[in-house]
Amino acid sequence: MRMADVIRHKRDGGTLEPEAIRKVIAGVTDGSIPDYQASALLMAVFFRGLDDNELVVWTDAMLHSGDVFDMSHLSGAKVDKHSTGGVGDKISIPLAPLVSSCGVRVPMISGRGLGHTGGTLDKLESIPGFRTDLSPARFLEGVRTIGACMVGQTESIVPADKRLYALRDVTGTVESIPLISASILSKKLAEGISGLVLDVKVGSGAFMKTREQATLLARTMVGLGTRSGVRTVAYLTDMNQPIGWAVGNALEIEESIEVLRGAGPADTVELVVTLGGRMLVLGGVSSVQTEGEALIRAAIADGRGLETFRRMVEFQGGDPAVVDNTDLLPRARNQVDVRAGRGGVVQAINCELLGLAAVAMGGGRRRKEDGIDPAVGLRVLVRLGDPVVCGQPLVTLMFNDSRGLSEAEYMVHSAYSIGDQVIEVGQTFIDVIE
Repeated sequence: MRMADVIRHKRDGGTLEPEAIRKVIAGVTDGSIPDYQASALLMAVFFRGLDDNELVVWTDAMLHSGDVFDMSHLSGAKVDKHSTGGVGDKISIPLAPLVSSCGVRVPMISGRGLGHTGGTLDKLESIPGFRTDLSPARFLEGVRTIGACMVGQTESIVPADKRLYALRDVTGTVESIPLISASILSKKLAEGISGLVLDVKVGSGAFMKTREQATLLARTMVGLGTRSGVRTVAYLTDMNQPIGWAVGNALEIEESIEVLRGAGPADTVELVVTLGGRMLVLGGVSSVQTEGEALIRAAIADGRGLETFRRMVEFQGGDPAVVDNTDLLPRARNQVDVRAGRGGVVQAINCELLGLAAVAMGGGRRRKEDGIDPAVGLRVLVRLGDPVVCGQPLVTLMFNDSRGLSEAEYMVHSAYSIGDQVIEVGQTFIDVIE
């Protein structure tokens, strides 16, 4: 098999044979296929797609490029949640310990930031000492003893996806529905779970900008999960404004702790409670959604979720004192407000631009080898439908140096559309696909 022939065949709209797909994924895994050829094939798939059979084989090949966990020896259900990525989307961080505290184990293999969206691993690693590079044995021990453990793809866990994920981030191929589906499902299937809740974002801050795109992605992933023997449910949720007030790694950890303390922003709490309630239903702890949601709220109120989070942080090498004192998280030395240029009502927010503003200041990656400043971020002060006066702060930028500051200020100004019309703000939850 010549890799150039495979690229050309897919570029021209051909269907890849199963043997060719498995050899490609094997070559990506062992490094025998160079980045430039892997990137070329990713671009061909971006434009030509993968049919159902190609996608099943591609996902299975990625899944078996490394270790697949067997958690059958652990009592109780194992259920996970995954978001397709948004701005200010820190939901997994309070969600995992809350669900675990209610009796469902949550083995979570997460990712890093992609494009304008943040990554769960980057956020967790802003906690001093927190490690997401646990060995498979340590990961299993965390799931057994704590009930929740949140790690990244090590060299032995879906290694093909680890390399492809980094390449997609820097080659403009992030938004491909088959590539997103294979990436997510290969990691989730490797966890040995029996249930999966998907949060498929749609809107200006999502990779899927329209409901039609998001629905197609959701149906694709639900189909893949179901065919693989995992009960899979997808929610379509609005991403036309940031979730909560925090955009940025350490800032989003702070907001997550606020949620666990019972004081988080209403939209963040709504997502945590609804998605957590469905995870409890899939895990057999609750028979109906309302009962599951009530259990999640109870775990917030009585502090069980917060205590589980504290234990998870300590187990993974982090400083558990941050749970009581968020000032121990990285803090930016400087801040500046971006102010409204006119009065009126916020008509629209280009959420993607707000995510890119954080990236411009060093809070995300433009190249796969870039480092991240965990203290950098935004505090969102004004939301859709809010009235504003000229000169009112819209967003506070948190930064350590002036790198990218003027670019970030321009992006935030451009992100906000202010007019005179009163608007109706849409609901967080748009649809459910199961």
